[in-house]
Amino acid sequence: MASKQGSIGLVTFGDVDRDSLSFLPPALEEILGLPAEWGPSLSIPEGSYREKRRQYLAAPFIEALADLPDDAYLRLLGITDVDFFTTGLNFIFGQAIIGGRECLISLARLRPSFYGQQDDAALFQERVIKEAVHELGHTFGLSHCGDTRCVMMFSNSLSDTDRKSSSFCDACRSSI
Repeated sequence: MASKQGSIGLVTFGDVDRDSLSFLPPALEEILGLPAEWGPSLSIPEGSYREKRRQYLAAPFIEALADLPDDAYLRLLGITDVDFFTTGLNFIFGQAIIGGRECLISLARLRPSFYGQQDDAALFQERVIKEAVHELGHTFGLSHCGDTRCVMMFSNSLSDTDRKSSSFCDACRSSI
């Protein structure tokens, strides 16, 4: 088997239709300059669901990624369709270990239908790419950026995600 150490492993959690995300590997390769390929599919981590909130705690997903072999991929991007939160925040689009190997995104709040709107495939794809690149940027040591067009700008709302680009500003790109 060829070495995957220079690639991004895309790991799905739960019932995620990989075919509907076929746009993601080539987009990540174009933006980050690294090949991205589908890795394992994992179950939703036990104990991650919080009934009171009707959401999933993100940390167990990161832990599940960290349990995967260290030599398989340079970076791991977990992808799921469940709604995430983390301590202190009502929801998150994703989470990452800054300077680490693991990050994840949730597709749930990136879909217009989550907000009672008609689904828009192009808009959904754009949001998925932006959030994936943002979280992977954290794994390369990048913090949030103050440039509202930079993909590393913090998205406090979906309108923030829609406003920013899928690319790094010059300062962030030079820091990778």
